Amino acid sequence: MNRRILAIVFVVLAACGAKKDVAQQTRKEAPPLPSDVQSVASAVTATETTGNASQASSVATEAGGTIIATGEFVAPVHSELAAKNPGRVGKMFVDEGSHVTKGQPVLELETDYIRLNLQRAEADAKRAAAAEKDASADLGRKKDLIAKESIPKATYDRSEAMYEQARAARESAQAQAAFYRQQLTDSVLRSPIDGVVAEKRTDVGQRLAESTVAMVLVQTSPLKLRFRVPEKYLAQVHRGGMVKATVDPYPGQVFAGKVTVVGGVIDSATRSFTVETEFANRDGKLRPGLFARVEMEPAG
Repeated sequence: MNRRILAIVFVVLAACGAKKDVAQQTRKEAPPLPSDVQSVASAVTATETTGNASQASSVATEAGGTIIATGEFVAPVHSELAAKNPGRVGKMFVDEGSHVTKGQPVLELETDYIRLNLQRAEADAKRAAAAEKDASADLGRKKDLIAKESIPKATYDRSEAMYEQARAARESAQAQAAFYRQQLTDSVLRSPIDGVVAEKRTDVGQRLAESTVAMVLVQTSPLKLRFRVPEKYLAQVHRGGMVKATVDPYPGQVFAGKVTVVGGVIDSATRSFTVETEFANRDGKLRPGLFARVEMEPAG
């Protein structure tokens, strides 16, 4: 009897040990992922690695005592042109990518009805001016007569009132004519800057509502370029310092700029600060959005 019990216990213990070994082997040797899942996992790992590398390279580095950084040119002025009054586009003077100068016409609304209204208002103003002249002459005569006591005071008062009404009518007609002249002026949109047409959002025949953006202009001279510099150079970077930049479209050509802003806050994540530079770009070769490599000698 005791032998039979011992045999049963031995068999149970052996089975438990086998299960433990299988479980340990299962944990140690996980089955390989399917091929499609493996490609996704590899892509995620590569993205994480690229993101970390990009974050590390966003801050300037040093080579032979020269600060080397990368950045993107941006326009200091970004202007959205909108018509003051609603109307239909009659003429377009520029296209997307066109260079414009300050004050240059870029768009004109249809003005047929405005011109007709202006002609009528100017005619009304002339008629009102003539009526005022007659009323003024009549009032002058009444002044002589009232001085001689040849007419009653009420007659003089009526003449004076007529003159005041005529003068008010003339001023109102002139104001109406000035209103239509201003509408005529406002029908032409002019560039407020020297720059480039970045977007053209309308064309001939389209109707513009009030404050609808017709086109977007960006300033190209000067241009700004921002980059980040390690905090250890904070005392060596000053406003007015010179920088050099190169861009891929013009290999071998160096563009000169100067430091305009030195950031006063240190980024706790990258331990760096922002430097803003300005490039005159008088020849217009540089464009907003262009990627650049910058070199700067830190001040001693």
